[in-house]
This record gives sequence, C-alpha cells and structure tokens, in this order.
Amino acid sequence: CANVTCFYSFFLGTGSSILSALQDLFWLSKSKVEKQLQIISVLQWVLTFLIMGVACTLILMYILCTDCWAIAALYLAWLVFDWNTPKKGGRRSQWVRNWAIWRYFRDYFPIRLVKTHNLLTTRNYIFGYHPHGIMGLGAFCNFSTEATGVSQKFPGIRPYLATLAGNFRMPILRDYLMSGGICPVNRDSIDYILSRNGSGNAIIIVVGGAAESLNCTPGKNSVTLKNRKGFVKLALRHGADLVPVYSFGENEVYKQVIFEEGSWGRWVQKKFQKHIGFAPCIFHGRGLFSSNTWGLLPYSKPITTVVGEPITIPKIDNPSQKEVDFYHSVYVDSLIKLFDKYKSRFGLPETEVLEVN
Repeated sequence: CANVTCFYSFFLGTGSSILSALQDLFWLSKSKVEKQLQIISVLQWVLTFLIMGVACTLILMYILCTDCWAIAALYLAWLVFDWNTPKKGGRRSQWVRNWAIWRYFRDYFPIRLVKTHNLLTTRNYIFGYHPHGIMGLGAFCNFSTEATGVSQKFPGIRPYLATLAGNFRMPILRDYLMSGGICPVNRDSIDYILSRNGSGNAIIIVVGGAAESLNCTPGKNSVTLKNRKGFVKLALRHGADLVPVYSFGENEVYKQVIFEEGSWGRWVQKKFQKHIGFAPCIFHGRGLFSSNTWGLLPYSKPITTVVGEPITIPKIDNPSQKEVDFYHSVYVDSLIKLFDKYKSRFGLPETEVLEVN
C-alpha cells in the first residue's frame, strides 16, 4: 500500500503527500527526499527526450510479434485515425500539465518565469524563445507545464510549444507531448492554431533550432537569428504579435564538445540537421549519484526565462520581403534590449553582449 501511495503521489499528488509517503517508507530527512525526487523528475524527462520515441516504436513492433499483437494493432488503428490531431491544436491535458513531478523538475535547477508585460486575450502571439540550449529545458518547464504558473501569469493565454514534427510520428511519445500542449513546428499546425483556434493563443518557437544547439556552451550568450525570418512572415500573415523571450542560464546546464566550422565533426552534424531535422551533439552533464562525475543529468544551474514586451504586428496576407525584413529588425532590436535590461539581474556583467548570428 505504501509503495503504491508513493508512485501515485510522485506523478499526480501534492508535494507534501510525496514527501510524507517517502519519509514513512525510508525515514529520510525532508531535504534529502526533495533532492532525490528532483533528480528522478529530471531524469525521466531527459530519457523521454532522448529515447522514448525509439523505445516505444521498438516495443510496439515487438508486441506485434507476440500473442498480444491485437493490442498493438488496435493502437496502430487509433494512430491512423488520430494522425492529424497534432496539426489541429493537439490534445492538451491540464491534468498532465499540473502533475506534481513538474514542480520537482522546476526546483532542481530552479527554473523561473518572469513576466514583464500583460498579454491581451484578444490577440494571438508568436513567442521567439532564445537560446535553444541542448534540450530547451526552460521552454518545456515554463510553457508545457504549469510548474512556473504560466496560466496565472498570463490568464486567458494558451501556450503551445512547437517542436520537431518527426516527434509526432512516434507512438506514445506523440500523445505524451500533446498532453503538455506541444505541437509540431510546421506551417499546417501553426496556421491552424493562429487562424482556426480563436484568440489568446501563444505559439512558442525556439527560433535558433538545431543550428543554435551546436554552439551552446556555458558562458556563451549567442543566438542564431539573422537569417531566421520565417516566424516573422508567419506573424505577418496571421497578424500575430511577436514576443521576444530570453532564457538566462539555458546554456549553463550542459557542457558540449564544440566542433569548429570545416571540421569533420561539424560536417556530420550539419548533414544530420539537413536530412533528419536535428543535430547530434556530444554533451554531458553530471552523474546520477554525484555532481562530480559525468552523466546525462543537467547541472543544477538556475534558468530564468524572461518574456518581453509584445511587438504589434499588422495582418498582411502576402507580406513583401521588405516588410518581413523591417519587422525582423524590430524583433532583433527588441530581443537585444530585453537581454541588456535583465542581464545584470541574473548574474551577467554589464559588459556582456548578446551575439546575434
């Protein structure tokens, strides 16, 4: 009974019920229990990010070859029927977004969401999230869960974190992602949310994408943005306001081997990025049992995500390149101003400059 209580509380219950159940079992101090729960919560997300899609696909194929093949066949039939749901706003679950596990995830780093301006529920928005980091941990925690109170800070706004469309071809993973309000980062999905889903929608696009992840390393504040103008064109076509978002500390949680331009390593990464959509990074964090060893767990460094002032965008069905360039330059200037205004508050020197590539 006690073991069942622990499992249920960890994923679904309140923080106090989790601590109470585990302390009853193991007689651990409150601080030690909290730390272990934080580590477990982050580890499950890292494993989800890295292997859940492939693992679920292989398990489904295996079940098809067993006496339980009917279960897998039924799921595949459902998958075909439900195939276009991710392109139509997905299937958000407030229950999943409010799981207690996400609050432990938040506290591990910790992760904070800072609001600087109100957002009108009569408008739609495209948030440009910077930088990508290795896994976009701040983007996930702040906008795909309620751990940092995004619904309370921006009442009436529905956030949709956009990620690789390929993730939604993976069984089980697709349903898990949709439950958090995650959608494919493609034109069909974004067009649907911004034109056929009413107002008060906010699509969060990690603008730098895979290319930016190749350059993220502790101590470096740079964004891949100069030639990323597609999100501006989308905003103009739908009349969706642009909102710059900078996540201080996103690059600090993993260390990465950076390959120089022209090297064989960078060549391989770019080939993967071009043909598959993501770039394989050689990175490491801390170990599971010790912060002094290497492992897959991110370092527990604070991540503070600052949501800037919205830029009012007119609705232009067929924006010219000149119009796209103009609003792109306004966006870049706004992002730099946001960075400069808050950098000293979150541990950076006044002399730090945001590098825009």
